[in-house]
Amino acid sequence: MKRLTVIIIALFLLFGIKNTSGQVGVSITVAPPVLPVYEQPPCPTDGYLWSPGYWAYGPDGYYWVPGVWVAPPEAGFLWTPGYWGFADGVYLWNAGYWGPTIGFYGGVCYGFGYGGHGFYGGRWEGSRFMYNTAAWHVNNTVIHNTYVDRTVINNSGSRASFNGRGGVEAQPTESERAAMSEKHIAATSSQRSNEHTASVNKNQLASMNKGRPSTTARSTAGGQRFSPSGHAISSTPSASNSHAVNNTHQASSTPAAKSTPTTQRPANNATHANNAPKPQPQQNRPAPQPIHNNNNIQRSAPMRQPAPAPRMGNPGGRGMGGGGGRKH
Repeated sequence: MKRLTVIIIALFLLFGIKNTSGQVGVSITVAPPVLPVYEQPPCPTDGYLWSPGYWAYGPDGYYWVPGVWVAPPEAGFLWTPGYWGFADGVYLWNAGYWGPTIGFYGGVCYGFGYGGHGFYGGRWEGSRFMYNTAAWHVNNTVIHNTYVDRTVINNSGSRASFNGRGGVEAQPTESERAAMSEKHIAATSSQRSNEHTASVNKNQLASMNKGRPSTTARSTAGGQRFSPSGHAISSTPSASNSHAVNNTHQASSTPAAKSTPTTQRPANNATHANNAPKPQPQQNRPAPQPIHNNNNIQRSAPMRQPAPAPRMGNPGGRGMGGGGGRKH
């Protein structure tokens, strides 16, 4: 049965099959995990909007798709997140969309301007987006079209990731129903790429991370990864860096009797001179530094920079993902 469900998912992704309500015909009998609580990374550039993180379903079960900053398909459009809906014993995915008005997203509190109903992360003024820094993390020294409005913030505080019995029991408002008939644009290529990247990362699987993914957000699709606490996650060392480290280790491990002194590698010359039975007088060269323990030098690890201090919450009161984190 699980294999059949996965095949159906693949067909919908391949052919882009959808209906006017945006509900994808894929049913799952296991509820998605609760939403993780995480910090929002700063907006990387003016004009980008926030696409909240969510649990998607693949061949190996649920996996977390990090929240990400993306460019909207056109000015004046806002992102209505997708959501899981529970009915008749199955969980159905309702795809998100871009449109001039925020529609119904299941009452799920994704945080960062999405408190369950409506949207308060910012507003369009003509072709320019104004950011509400009470809800979104924006660097005011880089992006100046901002404002602060805390009166509209109303997070439910729930971390439930689906609509229906056992989750969030919410119904669409009149304005949300009206938004269903407006012009919609499906997720952009950046959003689809962000989901695909998460789908092939085993660490994003709920079965692996127990519902607590290490990468909860990204600066952009394929960009910098961020931990739940808002710290940037360092990438795996590149092949060139690894090669350089290996070369250094091999050079330091070479027996002194076989090393060839060069003027470009003073460290090896010093070691060779110290071990040679008959050192020759050296003209116009600085005295070699004493070496107390060659083994320690060969095995010493590169110095690590201390981890950055945890970023404190914005005095403006930005909500964290997964229930808003802080009440406003």
